[in-house]
Amino acid sequence: MFCPQCGSQNDALRFCKSCGANLEAVRQVASMRNPDEKLDWNRTWVAEMFERKRRKEEIERERRFTPETKRYTEIKAGVIASSVGIGVMIFLHALMLGVISSGHNPPEDAAILSRIWLAGIIPFFVGLALIVNGLLVSKKQVEIARRASTVGDYPLKTDGETPLLRSADTSEFITPRFGVTEGTTKQLSNPSQKD
Repeated sequence: MFCPQCGSQNDALRFCKSCGANLEAVRQVASMRNPDEKLDWNRTWVAEMFERKRRKEEIERERRFTPETKRYTEIKAGVIASSVGIGVMIFLHALMLGVISSGHNPPEDAAILSRIWLAGIIPFFVGLALIVNGLLVSKKQVEIARRASTVGDYPLKTDGETPLLRSADTSEFITPRFGVTEGTTKQLSNPSQKD
């Protein structure tokens, strides 16, 4: 067997004689899957990732955490973050004006200290982005989720109520070209078949 790390040949050794790589682990991996066997995505990390996402969505549905609720929560978080940003800007501006007016710092530092309030712009813009996302982008996601939960104009499930069936529309059915008894009536009409 050739070492996958350094390429040196090793015969029936557990570890590579050149680099010390674990060759037993390589043998186990090589023996796990038949080379002709196709890759089974259900046994990979990708399947686990999708399973986790599916479970998370299922838990959110059970807790009635809908896309509309997520949207309002996102807008609320944006308002809070923007408010914190404005509060930080006001606090830092007032604090730095006090430090500058105390006169205990060199005049060249006053230019820097007078602009420290700008640090509050970061949470302000983060909150603003959350608000815009909640108002515009998440609104589209809510509409997509609503369309996915309905078939035609019939909702699959309403909140807290059992879904009602819509009335039948016979125009949906395609008219058949022949009847169920067509083959038997043709045989009866043939005079040679009658006894």
